[in-house]
Amino acid sequence: MAINVFVKTTFFYILITLISCALVASHKITCYQLMAKFQNPESCIMIHCFENNRELTQSCMNVPQKAISPTPSHPLNPNKNLTYKERFLAAITDNLPMIPAPNTFEYILLRAYGSVFVNQKPEIKLPQKVVFTNEQETKQFQSTLILSKVNGTSNCYLQKLATDALNRARTQVQIPLKSGYGTSDCTRSFATNLRFWQKYANNNTLEQVRQGKEIKILGVVAPPGASQHIWGLAVDLRVSNEVQKQALNQNGWYQTVENDIPHWTYVGLSEEKLTELGFQNKVVRDITYWVTPL
Repeated sequence: MAINVFVKTTFFYILITLISCALVASHKITCYQLMAKFQNPESCIMIHCFENNRELTQSCMNVPQKAISPTPSHPLNPNKNLTYKERFLAAITDNLPMIPAPNTFEYILLRAYGSVFVNQKPEIKLPQKVVFTNEQETKQFQSTLILSKVNGTSNCYLQKLATDALNRARTQVQIPLKSGYGTSDCTRSFATNLRFWQKYANNNTLEQVRQGKEIKILGVVAPPGASQHIWGLAVDLRVSNEVQKQALNQNGWYQTVENDIPHWTYVGLSEEKLTELGFQNKVVRDITYWVTPL
């Protein structure tokens, strides 16, 4: 008899959950986390979603208030009760509708290159996925970008806000491009990304990355379709002193890909905000990288 009551109660809460999820979906709320707990008939089912930077919590009876997750505020003012990983994920959930599952290829790429997704500036265009599968997808995304040429370069184009920030830094101190060729140092096509990958790696390497067995290569070259350069938010520079680094950091540019020394990413936030969002300040061979907390 007790078992039947438990089964019926459990079914009832599952039904509530399904209805709640349907309501969530109908209102286009992006779910960050879903948790279900069945310890006894009084157990709680909690659905954690983020909509417009607020957490919506559906809870059942007899749950102490402290068991309900605290409500995070705006992504740029994260809830300090969240872990660094949770703060980062909360900050990117509006920009990246589908958060990859841990240990997947996409999650590995998000960990390596996902810093750009914390950018909250409406003028910045972000992809809806962490990797494009072909040239067509890449071109379709790049056709939506507003690109602007970096001053004093022949063919270096970035998203306009990123260009403006880099131009400001370059007015403070001389900061040359790595090679001087905008098509390789700045926004790249899928074909250029693929060419660089084939220069340093191969299909076997890609499979090793997919399986999580090889990650060092990600600090040398991005897999095809995964480069921040494709998004118009990265540039390769020749930076050799602290004055150059400070000028770039003050204008929202950071080294975010561990071991890729010339690679700079436009994040558009201060160092203080990066710390609040969970970014780790990692020093490798005297180079400071701001890496994601994944």
